[in-house]
Amino acid sequence: MELIADEALERGGETAAAVKTIDRAAKLLAALVGEDERGAMLSDVARRTGLGKATVHRLLGALTDVGFVAQDAGTRRYRLGVGLGLLATTARHRHVGALAYPFLERIARITADTAYVSVREGLSAVCIGREVGSFPIRTLSLEVGHRRPLGIGSGSLALLSFLSDAEIDAAIAGNRHWLEDYPRFDADLLRTLVTETRRYGFAFNDGRVIPGMNAIAVPVLDGEGRPLASLSVAAIAERLRGERIPEVVQLLQREAAELAALMQSDFADNAIQVSSPEDHKAKRSTRGGSR
Repeated sequence: MELIADEALERGGETAAAVKTIDRAAKLLAALVGEDERGAMLSDVARRTGLGKATVHRLLGALTDVGFVAQDAGTRRYRLGVGLGLLATTARHRHVGALAYPFLERIARITADTAYVSVREGLSAVCIGREVGSFPIRTLSLEVGHRRPLGIGSGSLALLSFLSDAEIDAAIAGNRHWLEDYPRFDADLLRTLVTETRRYGFAFNDGRVIPGMNAIAVPVLDGEGRPLASLSVAAIAERLRGERIPEVVQLLQREAAELAALMQSDFADNAIQVSSPEDHKAKRSTRGGSR
């Protein structure tokens, strides 16, 4: 029995140590969030987290090894690494997709057509969610994870159109070679489509990407009018024309407004808070007093 008890205590100690290490690593990453592209010196990170320099050096080294932190060889400054960015992007896509799922389900159920949600990633639009309606002829023009140049397709066009003029010009210029894969599009046409989308408040693709398939999209905008995502409906051309267009647009705009409110509330609730050493001491004191 004593041997079993000793092993249990040892395992408990190992678990506590592992949790403590993870907690410290998380504090280091949070401390780097507020830094610009130059990064922070080791002493700055130690001061912000309240950890010793030796501990900070050891943990930053381990985080650098796995790509979560990067160090400039010249300045010796630390910044968040590409590996962490890839994890964050994947997590964001899946989280926003999960938030949007009830909206996609409702849109697909009401329209009987295919509903999509897309987000901007650099110069591209990425489909992060899809729900198929009940209409027998299905338009599955996008798979989850599929990306297109900004402006190609209704959801992508809705994202592009509500960026600033400078961002739009940069996106069109940056995608000039990628646009060669879409011979029915060019820079002048994209600018015309952006103007129309801004004027009417929705993007319309009349078979330019896949002949015989139309699509409508609206942006999901934050409080400053910038696109968080886009919601779209795709169907065979005969189902998205004439009087049905304003009906689908109205539905999408209503769902987009509700999704925008949900996303902004969720982002605010889950924002990373970089706490000072004094904050951590106060939390530990509170926990100790409640036992």
